[in-house]
Amino acid sequence: MRRLKPFLTLGLLTAVLFLSGCSSDMAILDPKGPVAATQKDLILLSIGFMLFIVAVVFILFTVIVYKYREKPENEGYKPPEMEGNLKLEILWTVIPIIIVTMLAIPTVKAIYTLEEPANEKKPLVVHATSVDWKWVFTYPEENIETVNYLYIPEDRPVKFKLTSADSMAALWIPQLGGQEYSMAGMQTEMYLQADEPGKYKGRNANFTGEGFTPQQFITTAMTEEDFEKWVKEVQQTAPKLTQKQYDKLMLQGESEKMTFSSTHLKWVDHAKDAEYAIKARERQGQVPLNPHSREAKEKRKQIEEEARKQSEAETGSDHSGSH
Repeated sequence: MRRLKPFLTLGLLTAVLFLSGCSSDMAILDPKGPVAATQKDLILLSIGFMLFIVAVVFILFTVIVYKYREKPENEGYKPPEMEGNLKLEILWTVIPIIIVTMLAIPTVKAIYTLEEPANEKKPLVVHATSVDWKWVFTYPEENIETVNYLYIPEDRPVKFKLTSADSMAALWIPQLGGQEYSMAGMQTEMYLQADEPGKYKGRNANFTGEGFTPQQFITTAMTEEDFEKWVKEVQQTAPKLTQKQYDKLMLQGESEKMTFSSTHLKWVDHAKDAEYAIKARERQGQVPLNPHSREAKEKRKQIEEEARKQSEAETGSDHSGSH
């Protein structure tokens, strides 16, 4: 039974891994777009290949332990002195090279494939800006901006242009594709695409402090017709984004979902101005504090409450003015 223990352990771990893929928590194994599907295939290929290697190693280990075990007839046996075995040394040098090559080829092919859109449709451009601890999504061609939610059309590539107003974060929508980092003062890009309508969870995948956990959002994929209707509705009914209101978003803290019919790009591009958020906080009197102190937590709650009331007041005045 002891000899079978390694194989039983390996089998149990493998079963846990693949059966957990049936859970909704294993979103990466339930892709809803070509990018995520490619990455899933690569993950499963790597896991399968490595499990095969582990199985071979355990089998060889078992065979060698059994074949060369201590026997009564071998009592007193002393193996001859050996300075090396050229054939074995070549073998255990070549095998790792073959393994790495077999893993590298599909990985490199996938990396270059995912650098381009999945089809020939014109990509929807979305600027994704991370702020402690919220996401700002900007549609420059539609002149729309949303906070903490994202709408995209199905079966159309989305070109994300990522940057950050402060801490380095990472945009991750597991069912649509892997993560990409966002950093202040620079811009990174990635393509994602949803093959069918649905709601897909997204989040910040890079730890950024106290508000990291709730820095999440929902991506809603819809038909092209529904997306165009949403765009027109937002353009006609949503309030304009003011610089004062945008500066409120620069304060550290969580935010509710918000929608605007203009964008912040007309006065700041965080990929070119890495200090805008710091200056906006200074203008509003936010003094850097130890983030774990009681004073800092109380200050953040006060700022969040003031920002919420200000937002509600401005939204109400905009609607009353339109009537």
